[in-house]
Amino acid sequence: MLAALLWAATSHRVYHRTVPFHVLMRVFGEDDAGTVATLLRKFYSVVAFALLGFIVHLALPRTRRPELRAALIVAGFSAVIEVVQRLDGAHEGLLSNAIDVACGALGGWLGAAIFSRASAFRRYSRRPRL
Repeated sequence: MLAALLWAATSHRVYHRTVPFHVLMRVFGEDDAGTVATLLRKFYSVVAFALLGFIVHLALPRTRRPELRAALIVAGFSAVIEVVQRLDGAHEGLLSNAIDVACGALGGWLGAAIFSRASAFRRYSRRPRL
């Protein structure tokens, strides 16, 4: 599954055919760097990595700090994506790459945190009331 996600994240064809990219480019233009389009792309990245953080949390055994574990794993995956994109000829700078990895870490943390809180809420709400 990680191999498929890595291919999808680094494939130019997949990247350019995803709906958010086309919507952003139609609304804001492809060369519109440093504007709302960039922020929307980063938000989209956080949401996508939150899904991965959720999957990481489900796939691995319990730990005392599931959010930190998911954040580190997803940040590592995001860093691999940045390296592959660089090798493929991407022209992003180091700051942009660092922000992308930070978005991956934030997304991974959010995915695991939301799942942890939802699980705790379900356990609490199922307890018999006296």
